[in-house]
Amino acid sequence: MMKTLFVALFLLIYFILSIPLLFIEFIIGKFNKQLKVRSSQKIVVTAFKVILAGCGVKKTVLGLENIPSDQPVLYVANHRSYFDILVGYTSVPTLTGFVAKKEMHKLPFISSWMKNLNCLFLDRDNIREGMKTILEGIELVKNGHSIFIAPEGTRNQEKEMLPFKEGSFKIAEKSGCPIIPVAMNNTDAIFEQHLPWIRKGHVIIEFGKPIYIKELQTEDKKHLAPYVQGIIKEMLEKNESLV
Repeated sequence: MMKTLFVALFLLIYFILSIPLLFIEFIIGKFNKQLKVRSSQKIVVTAFKVILAGCGVKKTVLGLENIPSDQPVLYVANHRSYFDILVGYTSVPTLTGFVAKKEMHKLPFISSWMKNLNCLFLDRDNIREGMKTILEGIELVKNGHSIFIAPEGTRNQEKEMLPFKEGSFKIAEKSGCPIIPVAMNNTDAIFEQHLPWIRKGHVIIEFGKPIYIKELQTEDKKHLAPYVQGIIKEMLEKNESLV
């Protein structure tokens, strides 16, 4: 209960502080848009780290050496918890925007920070609007900005992952950027397994080796979504014993 109250109080304080901070970021963006993205990411990552520490979350990060330092990537991850975003965002070493559901666009302050980070809001029910979002992601990658996406489309509480949506990989297919498979173990043990309370836990996030689509065999290119999902599944199973 105390951890849940801590998060609620911290978010309240953060929202209050967001008023002057967002104004400062707005001014920075008028002179240097890239600097605004970098400073906003540092602020958000710091806030996420405070939440994880306050909740007693121990995080083990594997495979950082697999992430190219000289080009943007498409991070592709499984999705089991609201805490996936905190664990993922405090682990990526590059400028990164997340693909979120369109409903997040309506949340005050949160959506403002997400826009500063070049996050994308995906309308799953409108193919035309969804394609526009994918095209925005392609442009971001071409401009040196990585994208983080969960192709299951929603949080999944079952043991097996939901099928990955093929459209999620268009950003990598059209931009030519490498795909980094991301496996997150035990994030749902922090919150989803015992709603509405937050409990401490040990989570593992592993970044797999980069996948270059042009180097894949023809059959794997045709079935890219299940191919990447299979790699993530192997990492999840391998890391179960480490939790």
